[in-house]
Amino acid sequence: MGSDRAKYEEKLRLVTERMKGMKNEGVEEQFPVSLIDIDCWEWPQGVGLYGLYKYYLETKDEEILHFLIKWYDDRLREGIVEQNVNTTAPMLTLTYLYEMTGREDYRRQIEDWAAWVMSSDGLIKTGDGCFQHMITKDPNTGEILIDTLFMAVLFLARAGYLLKKQEMVDEANYQMLSHIKYLLNKEEGLFYHGFSFIRNDNYGRIMWGRGNSWYTVAVLDYLEMVDVDPCIRRYLLTVYKNQVKALKKYADSENGLWHTVINDSDSYIEISASAGFLCGILHGIRTGVLDKEEYSGLVEKALGGIMDYIDKDGTVLNVSYGTPIGEDTAFYKNIRCCPMTYGQAMMIMALQEAMLYVTER
Repeated sequence: MGSDRAKYEEKLRLVTERMKGMKNEGVEEQFPVSLIDIDCWEWPQGVGLYGLYKYYLETKDEEILHFLIKWYDDRLREGIVEQNVNTTAPMLTLTYLYEMTGREDYRRQIEDWAAWVMSSDGLIKTGDGCFQHMITKDPNTGEILIDTLFMAVLFLARAGYLLKKQEMVDEANYQMLSHIKYLLNKEEGLFYHGFSFIRNDNYGRIMWGRGNSWYTVAVLDYLEMVDVDPCIRRYLLTVYKNQVKALKKYADSENGLWHTVINDSDSYIEISASAGFLCGILHGIRTGVLDKEEYSGLVEKALGGIMDYIDKDGTVLNVSYGTPIGEDTAFYKNIRCCPMTYGQAMMIMALQEAMLYVTER
């Protein structure tokens, strides 16, 4: 048990250090702001910062805290290209930094951004008032994605809690329920990547790995962030438990990990999704939401498999680049893999849960 913890701890250190220095090393990117360079304000970096914050919580490593504060101070001084769903992601960790530092400039940023999310002139709302998944330089008209729950809804819930504005928490609850309504494949218990209010369909009806993992990671954190009505809590956990049952069914028979298209074993193993699923499932076991006996075999096999995807310098391998909605499985199979901040972050969160799991085992 002790040797397992030490192994995870060493990998965690390597993965964390690698993420802090992430730079684009020759990858041709297709979006206006780099999704790879750690010194940019976009959604991958936002996920990465949240992973670093979680690491700080466990280690109390002051160097991590200093890194986070410097990152935000530098980016806010430089200015943010655009407010949208994806660029809201870094705001989540800022709420925690505000709690720790009490800095009024952080609070003002949180207040202003949360007001923008809520405003009819701010974050675009589409059918049924759902948050349109607007991204930098592209409104994605009429489109919602499962990703939005992690990128924007977690922040809104936290902001509502911090600012004592129940209407923000209520809106976050509504967005959780509405996204489930339009994106859940009820036969499988898994999520489609997106829904179009213009087409009135789920595009290619693809159950994409990383998209699903946003719910697996986010839902338990969400329920720990704010007080949720017991009926809503029960509903969100039922969806989560059904999703995990489906994930157990589709885990790769050899290494226990998951494919980029969950129900297509011919698609490649994708590690940001796999780490996200591991993190969320281990979190559920730790908190008693999931039965340990039912899922211990799954997570131990996956923990063994995922270690093979951490390079000697801490780079997390087999992470797919930023992925818009595709119409068929071939689209997802052709998304290239490269080092990404969210891959590092998901691995950080999975390894932290793994350390707690082997300690309690």
